[in-house]
Amino acid sequence: MGRTSSASKPARPQKSSSGVKTYLFAYNTLSALGWGYILLKLVFHIAGRDFPYYSSPSSPSSSSSAHTALASFSSILTTVSLRLPSIPFLSPPPSRAAQLYYNLKLDKLRVPAALQPALVRATTAYGAVGVVTAAVQTCALLEILHCLLGWVRSPVATTAAQVSSRLFLVWGVTERYEVARTTPLYSSMVLAWSLAEIIRYVFYALSLLPLGSNSTSSTSYVPSWLIYLRYSAFYVLYIVGASSEAFVNFQTLPRGSPIPSLGGWLGGSAVWTPYDLLRGVLFVIWWPGLYIMYTHMIGQRRKALGKGQKLGAKPKSL
Repeated sequence: MGRTSSASKPARPQKSSSGVKTYLFAYNTLSALGWGYILLKLVFHIAGRDFPYYSSPSSPSSSSSAHTALASFSSILTTVSLRLPSIPFLSPPPSRAAQLYYNLKLDKLRVPAALQPALVRATTAYGAVGVVTAAVQTCALLEILHCLLGWVRSPVATTAAQVSSRLFLVWGVTERYEVARTTPLYSSMVLAWSLAEIIRYVFYALSLLPLGSNSTSSTSYVPSWLIYLRYSAFYVLYIVGASSEAFVNFQTLPRGSPIPSLGGWLGGSAVWTPYDLLRGVLFVIWWPGLYIMYTHMIGQRRKALGKGQKLGAKPKSL
């Protein structure tokens, strides 16, 4: 199941050295920037706009450390997005034939004319953000290591399940099947992922900032509105993300029944490989899993914010 959850406990280190906290702050900050880059590229692509790549200021007087850092980070991710497709196991962008196929499907679905251009561009979003999404998401494997080393409070099993489900969608589905890369649901999946991860990583990064010696235990650099988003955004993002994940996976299944005897009234038989059967089983169990996780996160939100918590109100705790 995808990691669009926003209601788990903050993964703040309990008794870690300053070096570990510095590393975790850097990791969360870079992860937030990575997902922010993906979000911006995706939005610009669907809107049909050119992505504004950053470059170094022409005059020294206009330079700043923040601008320089942002320019360097953008340059690194741009280089990654250009170089990764040359790696053999990474899939190429969607073909022109696939785009034309979805153009025809839009006519059959009677999509309003005003939405058709954006929806068509959503079918080619993989070409804009696919390889960077794969790279940034794969870096989340480090979070399992963080749990194993005791640097964060998140359970190892839960973190491993969340990370592995994302990697399954990235490497086991999207990179293997062109139909997964050309469905508009890929765009909605990455959109939900990026929004959820930006909130999560910014929340973690701010909670790791060192406080003054006179600060109380309830003092934090995390603003109240971000705390509210952290424990409330899942209401929308989890539904969008998990549903998109399930149907991206469903798009790759063979058409027809995996049981030959049922092929006559289910639209014809198809040859299902063991991997097809695995993806089919995962699609079926995705929905009860979504319900279990969704209700669990609602309970976690009540513990963190209290019943009837409003935006801007002081939470019970971080």
